[in-house]
Amino acid sequence: MNTQPEFDLTSPQLPRTMFHGSINYEQQKKRAKELLKAVKKHDQKALDKIERYHPRASKITADINNAILADCQLCIARENGFASWQKLKTHCDQLRIKQAQIRSGHTPNLDDATTLHIRCGSDIKHSLKVAGFTGEFHEFNDPFCQGPIPKGSTATLRKKRSEFISSSYGIPLNEVTANQAIAYDKLDQLWDYDRVVLWFEHDSYDQLILAFLLDHLSSLITRPKLELICIDSVPGVPDFVGLGQLAPELLIWLWENQRTPITDDQLLLGERIWNALKQETPDKLETIITEGTPILPLMKNALKRHLKELPSPHNGLGLTHELTLRILADKGQIKGKNLFSILMKEYEPLPYLGDLMYWYELSQLVKCKIPLIQYETTQAPQPWPERLISITDTGKRLLSGALDYQDLTSSSRWVGGIKVT
Repeated sequence: MNTQPEFDLTSPQLPRTMFHGSINYEQQKKRAKELLKAVKKHDQKALDKIERYHPRASKITADINNAILADCQLCIARENGFASWQKLKTHCDQLRIKQAQIRSGHTPNLDDATTLHIRCGSDIKHSLKVAGFTGEFHEFNDPFCQGPIPKGSTATLRKKRSEFISSSYGIPLNEVTANQAIAYDKLDQLWDYDRVVLWFEHDSYDQLILAFLLDHLSSLITRPKLELICIDSVPGVPDFVGLGQLAPELLIWLWENQRTPITDDQLLLGERIWNALKQETPDKLETIITEGTPILPLMKNALKRHLKELPSPHNGLGLTHELTLRILADKGQIKGKNLFSILMKEYEPLPYLGDLMYWYELSQLVKCKIPLIQYETTQAPQPWPERLISITDTGKRLLSGALDYQDLTSSSRWVGGIKVT
């Protein structure tokens, strides 16, 4: 039986926030002044911030009277991801100008009608339009991070994926098939565009789709100009989770500062990764992870997270199920929507699940021979986000390692091309 390899993925130290990234200079000036006051009062949290972000922290903490506003401004800048206070100010000024342009409707020429923007969801579609982008938007959202990725033709892939999405997410098969046709067929019509831009972030949902798209693009005889925006952080956003959280002016900033040409080497690596994802064992993926993916720097951790859905040697659980049971053991009975929020903000090392995807994971914990979680409802029927969910005694025993999940489930599941039985 394939099991999780030993990779280091840790949960966040503090709950994540969903800041839109439009950092305000006046607010940061106020924060720097407040930090200086706190330092002068020997506030421990303020001193810890100095220790973490200031290159001469020991000199300042040795004599608090040495601390000046510039020291605190530097700490605030570095906390926000900037090398200096001046760089923070410049960034804020640029965003302020972009905000004014968006409000006035006079944004600079960014793209044109011959540009196609491809994203693995619709989360930035409206913001791109608000920001002044005029190119066409295409959503390709097949969630390869869940369910089978079979070998064979694209037709086989589409059929298996449609069946999985329909049965797992409760969407009629004809509706899924129609949506998949739109998503996939567009990829064979790229000759209509002069430029194709891929917008992606760092989680396994995005990165596995990116690998598929790179593999597909590598197979094309003629290609439009290919560009990539692929990020895991944004200056001024301490807890970046996804592109969808960003204000429109930040999308312009990404376009101007993070857009790069897609190289032939990246296409070839995408092809190699996609082939590895279809294999019946994790060996090829582990080799890619061990070698590293420097030309696609965010891919390595996403592949690590993907393989964490294989059975744990401790109790046979994939990481999503493990974290879900751990939350319920830690927090007690909780509503489904709160369970999902805590998972994404506090426990999950690399958030990637949508709500329907998570509901599928919860349903697997109920369908065991002996359920690992249970629902309690005040009135029936209720959507799952409103249901009160708790861990069962069997779930607690499994979490402790006294049981093995593979002995409690009669259904198979897929981690890419790997069938876990």
